[in-house]
Amino acid sequence: MKFKQPISFFFSVLLAAGLASCASSSEDKSKNSDEFDEANKSLKNQIEDVVYNIPSPSEIPYLLQATGAEFNETLLHDRKKVDSYNTKNDKAAMNLGVYVADIGYLTSYDKTQDAIDYLTACKTLADNLGLIGTFDSELGKQFEANISNKDSLAHLLDRTIKQAEAFLIDDNRNKLAALIVTGSFIEGLYISTGLIKSYPKNILPEDSRNLVLTPLMRVVLEQRKAVSELLKILSSVEQTGNIATITGDLKNLEAAYSKLNIEEQIKNNRADLVLTDKNLEEITTIVEKVRKDITE
Repeated sequence: MKFKQPISFFFSVLLAAGLASCASSSEDKSKNSDEFDEANKSLKNQIEDVVYNIPSPSEIPYLLQATGAEFNETLLHDRKKVDSYNTKNDKAAMNLGVYVADIGYLTSYDKTQDAIDYLTACKTLADNLGLIGTFDSELGKQFEANISNKDSLAHLLDRTIKQAEAFLIDDNRNKLAALIVTGSFIEGLYISTGLIKSYPKNILPEDSRNLVLTPLMRVVLEQRKAVSELLKILSSVEQTGNIATITGDLKNLEAAYSKLNIEEQIKNNRADLVLTDKNLEEITTIVEKVRKDITE
């Protein structure tokens, strides 16, 4: 669903209406209000559509684990930084998404106790955003009860974050919902590209190394559509703080994917031209920048 007009346009209309003369008719004011409500509804529907098309917090970590890649703790975001986001709603929302993706990564590799510790960070941010009860002690108990079943843990995690996003959208806090999705997706992509980048370069010949990394590279390349979907909603929310910077970086990321011409190469049976870590260097650099903008 395409968002027909920028949200800022409707804010401008309302402001103009407020400054208009007293002679302005109530009919005009009602029209402006209807336009604003329609804009919010359109954005809400768009976010719901995009959320459906973007991988859940547990999906990318599960794909990574399925490739046989070793767990890399250094790629996790420091949960001790959580308090630095408490006074900034935009940062809180994005980093809630980041921490949720980290929990997905931890549970995929059976690091359940660490995942429970990360739930505390999520609760801090969720409470700050008014999402009381989403990451509560009951969720922690459910994690502990299912500690040996990663599929159940993944389901619990995905259900919880979907509930949080749905609550924000229904409460007309579309922007925060979009930012949670952004943080979660970027963290999953950051971990994916980080695993490729950190794989030793002095153990195998380049061809053999690329062969080993092929499953991981496919995980990264398969996110092209999700990047474009994410850009749609982030471009449609108010560009305050560093969101404009992140939106610009996502445009660069979309362009980097386009340059690889993935679909055409695969169609011509030349996936070998794409599946090299050198081709992912630009994507990796941009993802690292976005993740830094979110977490610092």
